[in-house]
Amino acid sequence: MTTPSKFRNVPKTAQNRLLIKGGKVVNSDTSFYADVYMEDGIIRQVGKDLITPGGAKVLDAKGKLIIPGGIDTHTHMQLPFMGTCAIDDFYQGTKAALAGGTTMIIDHCLPTRGQSLVEAYDQWRAWADPKVCCDYSLHVGITWWSESVQKELSVIAEEKGINSFKMFMAYKDVFMLQDFELYRAFAALKELGALPLVHAENGDIIAENTKKLLELGINGPEGHLQSRPEDVEAEAVNRAICIANQVNSPLYVVHVMSKSAADEISKARRQGKVIFGEPIAAGLGTDGTNYFHHEWLHAAAHVMGPPLRPDPTTPGYLMDLLANNDLQLTGTDHCTFKSEQKAMGKDDFTKIPNGVNGVEDRMSVIWEKGVETGKLDECRFVAVTSTNAAKIFNMYPRKGVIQVGSDADVVIWDPMATRVISKETHHQAVDFNIFEGMECHGVPLTVISNGRVVLEDGELHVSQGAGRFISRPLHAPEAYSRISQREKVNAYKRVDRDGYEGPIHKNTGQPVQNNYRRTGPSPQQSDEPAQLNKHGGRDLHRSGFSLSGSQVDDRKDKRSGQRIMAPPGGASSLSFN
Repeated sequence: MTTPSKFRNVPKTAQNRLLIKGGKVVNSDTSFYADVYMEDGIIRQVGKDLITPGGAKVLDAKGKLIIPGGIDTHTHMQLPFMGTCAIDDFYQGTKAALAGGTTMIIDHCLPTRGQSLVEAYDQWRAWADPKVCCDYSLHVGITWWSESVQKELSVIAEEKGINSFKMFMAYKDVFMLQDFELYRAFAALKELGALPLVHAENGDIIAENTKKLLELGINGPEGHLQSRPEDVEAEAVNRAICIANQVNSPLYVVHVMSKSAADEISKARRQGKVIFGEPIAAGLGTDGTNYFHHEWLHAAAHVMGPPLRPDPTTPGYLMDLLANNDLQLTGTDHCTFKSEQKAMGKDDFTKIPNGVNGVEDRMSVIWEKGVETGKLDECRFVAVTSTNAAKIFNMYPRKGVIQVGSDADVVIWDPMATRVISKETHHQAVDFNIFEGMECHGVPLTVISNGRVVLEDGELHVSQGAGRFISRPLHAPEAYSRISQREKVNAYKRVDRDGYEGPIHKNTGQPVQNNYRRTGPSPQQSDEPAQLNKHGGRDLHRSGFSLSGSQVDDRKDKRSGQRIMAPPGGASSLSFN
């Protein structure tokens, strides 16, 4: 797509001056009343009674919060997937992000199997750079493994500004890696100081479950849920943690959707493992009962992988763990397909494109389900929507905090205002919304991206190409400060000892016969001849008889019956069978 010329040379820094007065600054660790002055896209002063140059635009924040712009750690804009392409491109998607108070996204560059990682990276940059309205960065997918892929990792990490790489344990024969490939990839990324991300589901089990469900005639959206039950996610999370631990690597689990998967992460963190968990807006704001809705499109709209869980208490449970830092931050897995695209799978749930909306609604949904319920305070809200992402992906303090020297990505947030989420008013291109009708407290009144006011009085003022690609250094302290020490503590140890001087058995090369456990002596092992009665059977009066195990006549052919002829007292028809 050719970008209109008026968007090609948008300045990368804003020259305007902005002063926010009268608000309460909220960071992840503290809140205080102060004014904030920004110039040339940078926060220059924070405090009271500021002396600022003339000509600054003044924004009134009395009674409001001044928070860092949101960072959505998980999006898929214009992703080619399942025979179609996500409807929200980098323009529409980042425009919607800004409308909801998110000023940066981290999208996913996913090479096809066999494709060069560098080639895929260049393709994603070519798609995004002319269109993005806000700053962005990329995770790069490791969707296949070879020596060439391993070599390209260092190029992507050291030359292209990428410090996080995504791997799939599901989508068999498309993106899925085997365990030994995960092991090698984790080890290579650890050496680089990059962070491995995993989509954790057992792809082999999903494939088998899918065959079974289709054979049973279950082809609707409910089949998608039933093919990927909760323990399939939890098992894969546990397996990924185990593999990462073997190479002493940090680990980041994307879209944590279930209680049991979240519990695996919580348990690992309490054991000292360096692992991060990312629930998403969909999993915190709705649930998997929607897959059983009588209207097909409503059910299909919620199809994503891993699926939403049908236990309606799951969203609250995940929010509890998010509040307690058992889970660390939030994304959306924003990957939207309109109704006619979802309808590709009207007769087969495996053909429904996986993905839901969320980039515009994440901030308000988390405020409603977290702060309004009393589970999160305002500082924790900032942590899980912005600061922790900036730290884990090594952008802090450039992003994720209101302080001098940070990027001027700032939101004036009204905690008392409400809005009702609807497809009729959202800025996403998709023609439905999984949060339809939800009333949310907490609304972004003014959004500032890179020092430019892009949302004010309900109106968006965005420009294609105004966003920047943000390079992220390797060895993020949040992920690697403990890893370095663990490397020393858990190093492999070799024991120096005296050599063995005794005899050594020589292998004769002869096959070893199987030894089976026996509870009684075998015929070959008996020290005395087998005692049989005159008919060739066991003598039941002998004390050597055993009620279990092998018997002396086990190898004799069994007879169907035996008639006793003319016993004492007369003839008889009695037989033993």
